[in-house]
Amino acid sequence: MASGYKSCLKKKIWFDILTPKQVMFFRRAVTLLRDSGHDVLCTSRQYREAIELARIKKLDLIVVGSHGGADRYGKLRQSANRTFELAEVVERFRPDAAVTFASPEGARVAFGLGIKHISFNDSPHAEAVARLTVPLTSNLLCPWVIPYSAWTGYGIAKKDITRYHALDPVAWLKHDETSEIEQDKKNTILLRLEESKASYIADRKLGTAKTIDDFVNDLWQSANIVMLCRYQDQIAEIEARYGSKVQVLKDVVDGTALIKSIHLFVGAGGTMTAEAALLGKPTISIAPLRFHIEKYLVRSGLVKRASNSKSLVKMGRKMISDEHYMKAQKKKAARILARMEDPTDRMINALRL
Repeated sequence: MASGYKSCLKKKIWFDILTPKQVMFFRRAVTLLRDSGHDVLCTSRQYREAIELARIKKLDLIVVGSHGGADRYGKLRQSANRTFELAEVVERFRPDAAVTFASPEGARVAFGLGIKHISFNDSPHAEAVARLTVPLTSNLLCPWVIPYSAWTGYGIAKKDITRYHALDPVAWLKHDETSEIEQDKKNTILLRLEESKASYIADRKLGTAKTIDDFVNDLWQSANIVMLCRYQDQIAEIEARYGSKVQVLKDVVDGTALIKSIHLFVGAGGTMTAEAALLGKPTISIAPLRFHIEKYLVRSGLVKRASNSKSLVKMGRKMISDEHYMKAQKKKAARILARMEDPTDRMINALRL
C-alpha cells in the first residue's frame, strides 16, 4: 500500500489523535504515509492514557491543550482554548487534509481553515461530539453495522459517508505482533471501566459500580481480577471500594498484549470489548447504554450482555470454567476477523481524492 501511495504528489496531512484507541487506530497509517514521503503532523491533548500509550508505541505527538473533564463548563473552556491553540499550530503546518476520530477541535479548525476533513466515528450515540463534528466533516467513515440514518440526522449527506466492513480494532489486529503479558496460573479476569467523563455518560449520571460489586465479591478468591481504569480518580475510587480483592493497573499498558493474557473480559466501554471479542476471548459487556457495535457483537455471538449484577456473576462463573466455550470463541472470532477489511486501506484511499 505504501508504494502505491508513493506515486501521488507529496502531501501534508494532519492527524488529531486524542485517545488510546486513536493511537492504535491511526499509528499504521501515519507510518505508511511517512514511509511514502508525505509530511505528517500528529497532534494530541494532555490525556493520560493517550500520551502514555503513544510513548509505548513510539508515536510522536505534539500536545496541544488538555481534556476538559466531566464538567460542562470545563469541557467548553478547554475545548475553546484548545481550538485557539490548535489553529495556530495547524496554520503554520498548512496541511492538505485533516484526519480525526470525531475531534471537535479538529473539526472546527479544519473547517475554519478550509482544510478537507476526513473523520472516523463509530459512536453516533455520543450525541454532543457528533453534533460538533459530523456537520463539519468532508468525508465520514464508519463501520458497516451503523446505518446511514444514524448520521444524516446530524447534518451530513449520505453521499459523504463511507462505510467499511470492519470494526475499528481490525486496523491494528490485522497486523498485530504483540506478545501476551505473563500471568500466574490462576484464571485472570480483566475489567475495563466506562468512559466516566464522556458527556453521554456524565450527563446521564450512568455508571457500573453496583453491577460490578457482586461480581468482584463472588469471584475474587477464585480468579485474579484486574481493573483497567481511565482516570486517576477512577483508580482511587476502585482501590477504596475493593481493596486487595482486585489488582488496579496504575500504569498505562499495551491493551492488546494484556487482553491476550486473560481468560475473561468484562467491558463497560466499546473499543476494548470489541478488541477482546475479535481476539476470541470470552467477553461480557456491561456498557451502561446500548450502541450499534455492541449490538452487532452480541448478535454475532462474540459477546454476551449482562444487564444486571446477577446475570454478570452467572455468566462470568460459567464462561471462565468452560474450556469448550473458550476454544469455540477463538475459532469463531478468527473466522469473523479474517472476513473483515482493514480500515486503514479506506483511510489511505480517502486521502488520495
